[in-house]
Parts: sequence; C-alpha cells; structure tokens
Amino acid sequence: MTAGLSGVGIGWRPEIAGFVAGLPGLRFVEVVAETVAPAGPLPDGLAELRGRGVTVVPHGVKLSLGGAEPVDPARVAHLAGVAAALDAPLVSEHIAFVRAGGVEAGHLLPLPRSREAVAAVVANVRRAQAELPVPLALEPIAALFDWPDDELEEADFLTEILDATGALLLLDVANVHANARNRGGDPAALLDRLPLDRIAYVHVAGGAEQGGFYHDTHTDPVPAEVLDLVRELCGRRRPPALLLVFALGGIAATCAGSRRGV
Repeated sequence: MTAGLSGVGIGWRPEIAGFVAGLPGLRFVEVVAETVAPAGPLPDGLAELRGRGVTVVPHGVKLSLGGAEPVDPARVAHLAGVAAALDAPLVSEHIAFVRAGGVEAGHLLPLPRSREAVAAVVANVRRAQAELPVPLALEPIAALFDWPDDELEEADFLTEILDATGALLLLDVANVHANARNRGGDPAALLDRLPLDRIAYVHVAGGAEQGGFYHDTHTDPVPAEVLDLVRELCGRRRPPALLLVFALGGIAATCAGSRRGV
C-alpha cells in the first residue's frame, strides 16, 4: 500500500529550488499544498522537476482534520486541484486542528486521544477523501503535552483512525522522537504497535533541545536518535520512501551535522 512512492525525496521550497534541482537520484519532492495555485502555471522549479519525471506530493497544513467543525470545502477543493495539477499519486495532511470558532491558531495543535476526537477526525477525513482524486496519507504531529482526557494510547488512536478511513500513514520519525522526549514512552515500542504496512512515506527532520523540551524545528541537523529510529523502522518493515524535511536554513545545518557524523 505505497501509493506509488519509492526512493529518497526532499521537501521543496522556492527558496531552495536551485539546491533541490541539483540533487542526484532524487525520486520525489513534497510541497506545501497551500503555496501552489491549482490553476495557472506551476512555479518554475516544480515544473522543471515534473518535466524530469520527479514526483511531487502536495502536503497540506490547513485542512484542520481534527477540528470539531467540518472541513472547509474550499480548502479541500484547493488540495484536490493541486493534486490534479501536479499529477500527484497521493496527498498528505496532519492529524491536528488549526482553527476553532473561526479563530486561526497558526500552528498544528494536538488532539486529545479520545473517542470523540477519533470520530471528528474520521468524519473530516471521509469528507476530504470524497473530493480528493488520489489517496490521502495522515501524519501524526509532534506535541509538547498530552491532554488530561486522553482515553487511548497513541498507537490505538492512530490505528482506529486509519482503519476507519482506509487512509495511508505518513510517519514522521522526528515526531516520534520528539513525542517520546517530551511526553514519555518508548519510541521503538510505538513502532511495534503501529500499522507499518500502511506507510506511504516517512519524514526525517532535525530538531533541538530548548527550555527542557525537544523542538521539531526542521532547521537543525537530524540528531543521531532520529537516524536510529529510521534504522529501527527499517528493521521492522522497510518503508517505500524517505523524505528529508527542511525549513529555511535547515539544509546548511543538516549538511554541517552530516559532516560531524550526525
């Protein structure tokens, strides 16, 4: 259940388009869906990659699939249009909420792992799937805290959502590491309980300790613990595709970290 992705990819941004274009052996890239217009010409860098046969995956950040309110049909239509414009094999979004009562948080916020939250996510995922032309992969986010009314373990929460919707899993091993550091738990034990056969692709990203918390920054080198989790994952089930995620400044930091052996 891979939705056609394979090999190694990287997160694409206009500011690093030249760097990405020069990478050898690049199989796919991921672009923030909200930055692409579904009508009209594609950004030059993306159009060039598509012409070379590089797959482009739209990655949504604003559907708010975990919100109590139904997903905005216009946002779903935009994601569907971007998928069609890019001839993408799938799209991805987060298990999170970003707005409530018309107020935008400007951030991916964690859900309580409750039955009510499962029902809300499932309903919104199904609404989105009904309009999307390709499969949807869901990414669990990194969070600094657990809600006091959690009813389910992380693996059970995710598995119930995936089973009820038939969605794929976008597993971010950096998020797994961050959650283990900030919220407790054994990250390898979580891998043992996740439906790894549903993985569409895997995110690998950097982060940093600050104020007693591990922050999933995407601008710091990938730490050894995250790379160890990639090895743990591959030892259980080799994922079809790996994608290195960057925010601005992340390339130089990670390249420097790689030279240090990180």
